[in-house]
This record gives sequence, structure tokens and C-alpha cells, in this order.
Amino acid sequence: MPESFVHIGFPSRVVFGPGSLDRVAGEVELLGVSRALLISTGSVRESADLVELALGDRFAGRIDEVRQHVPLDRADAARAKAAEVGADGIVALGGGSAIGLAKAIALTTALPILAVPTTYAGSEMTPVWGQTADGTKTTGTDLAVLPRTVVYDPVLSLRLPLKLTAASVANALAHCVEATWTPKADPITEITAVEGVRSLREGLLAVLDDRHNLDARGNLLYGAGLAGSALASAGTGLHHKLCHLLGGAYGLPHAETHAAVLPHVTRLNAPTVPRAKARLEAALETDDLASGLFDLFTTAGVPTSLRSLGLTEQQAKDAARRFAASGVENVVPIDEPALTELLLAAWSGDRPPAAEHRGPGAAGRGSQGVTR
Repeated sequence: MPESFVHIGFPSRVVFGPGSLDRVAGEVELLGVSRALLISTGSVRESADLVELALGDRFAGRIDEVRQHVPLDRADAARAKAAEVGADGIVALGGGSAIGLAKAIALTTALPILAVPTTYAGSEMTPVWGQTADGTKTTGTDLAVLPRTVVYDPVLSLRLPLKLTAASVANALAHCVEATWTPKADPITEITAVEGVRSLREGLLAVLDDRHNLDARGNLLYGAGLAGSALASAGTGLHHKLCHLLGGAYGLPHAETHAAVLPHVTRLNAPTVPRAKARLEAALETDDLASGLFDLFTTAGVPTSLRSLGLTEQQAKDAARRFAASGVENVVPIDEPALTELLLAAWSGDRPPAAEHRGPGAAGRGSQGVTR
């Protein structure tokens, strides 16, 4: 019998499969949207053109420029654009930045979002929003920003460069791994996260062999969707909060920052959830979760040091001090010296050694059996 738990699932309609982009206009109609604002990234301009044509009279306007971390001025401009064109719904086509901008509009207007993700950020499956102002990234949760419909078309990601693919997969893996140790984690989010890791690893290794492998791209989108679902239910913790601080304060690229930080947070936290740790290791086909993640990122060519992303050693120390001062909650108690040690290891890009649990609870949540 599993441990007692409370699980929160989020409603969304998922349309998955090659060629699903052709169904966007029909899905917009199902949502009852008559004037759709289209948000897209420049890398998928041709696909956005097709969606615009397919929308016909339901097309209200378009935004083609987005930025990481959703700067407040871009969010305000997008809200003004939505009001100007009389939009009653949003179609977001692209990566996490495009979907994030759509969420910024929905946060204040409650306009329904149809998301068409082309990377593996997983934002399309979560009610989590983020916004950056004056070097600080603020995040929150609101059901108004949860996309009502998600259209996954693996064909759209076939041209995604390997460098961006691998970094985006690192982001998705971070969603899976952290979803196993947050206070809201439960057996359902755990098994979702484990399946996500399995699919993401399998898809990434296949894409490294053949960038145009459609089945592999489908596995990656499937895994990213599971990762987002797990994160949506379990919430975020130390890892994501550190990455949001580093991205907002120092302008570091979001996905690559995850790859540099995740192995070190995993070494600290994963021993507190031994069942999940063992399952994730099996899915990743490794003997140790933290070093296994590091090795996969290295194999895929994802940067594994904050230094290579432009962070200075002093900034890493400043970030630890700033984070500690904000009040740190974590499954393993952590203070400023420990945060400094963690961030300096991520800064230098050290391969984490196999972890030994240093706190109470090694046989706690996650150690019990599961009903089959």
C-alpha cells in the first residue's frame, strides 16, 4: 500500500502526433475563441504563418518577438497588444519564452491559451508563471495561466539544433527530478516523473545519433509533457528557485543553468527519497542519479558549469548570500555556507561524487511500497 497522500491534477486537453499543427484552427474554434492573438518565436515563423492563414477570420494579431524570463516591459506591451486587437484568446507557438509571454497576458486577463510547444520546457502543462523586473524574477501559480489546450507536433522540432535540444531536455529533466522531493510530491507525480526521465533519456540519445529522428522527437515531447505535469502537481523547490535567481539577477540562459545546477542539488536532496532515487536511476540507466545526470549532460554537449555561462565566482558567492537571506526551505536544511559550496561546485563544473545522505529521513517519504 502506498503512503497517504493528496494529489492535485490539472485539466487540459492534449492533442499529440505528427501533423497536429493542422488541428490548431479547429482547436481554437472548440475553445470558443473568435479573435486569437498569435505569439511565436522567430525560429518557427513559417509554422506561425501557416497557423495565421488557417485561423482566417479568427486571427486578431501577432507578436513575433519574445525574450527569456519575460521582462516586465515585454509583458506590459503584450497585454496592451491583446487589448488593442480585442483578443479573446491566445495561441502561443514556440518555446517556453513564447508560452511564458502568453501566460503574462492571461495572468491579468484570464484569456484562454492554446499552446503549441516546439521545445521541451514543459511550461505548457503548468499553471506557473514568471516575470522579471529590475534583475529579480518573480514566479507564481495561477490556474488562469494554465493552457486550456496543448498541441504537440513532433515535426515542428525536427529542425531544432542539437545544442538547443539538449539544453531544453536538461530543463525538462530538472522538472522530473525535483518533482520527487518537494513537499507536495506524491506517488502519482513520482511515477509520472520517472516515466518522463525514461522517455527524455531515450529520446535525447536517439536525437544525438540522428537529429531528424521523428520518433525520438516524439519521445522528447512526450517526456517534456510528463515533466511539466509532474512539476505542476508537485511544485518547485530549491533547484528551480536557485535557477530563477541566477537567471533573473545575472541574465543566465534558463535551460543551461538547470544543467549546471541540477546535479549538485540532486546530490544533496535525492537521498531523502530513496524509492524515487532508485526509480530515477533505473530510468536514467545509471548507478548514481547526480553523477548520471552530469554525465548525460556532458555527453549531450550541454554546459555543466555556471562559469561557462558567464557567471563570475564572486557572483556565485553573492547569489548564495542573497538566496540564504531570502529564507531557504529545503528537504535537507541548508545554510549560506552549504549554498556557497553548492553554487561554487556548479560554477566550476565539478562532477558530483556519489552522495551519502547527511540528514534525517533517508528512509522517509518514498521508501514504502506501491500498490500494483
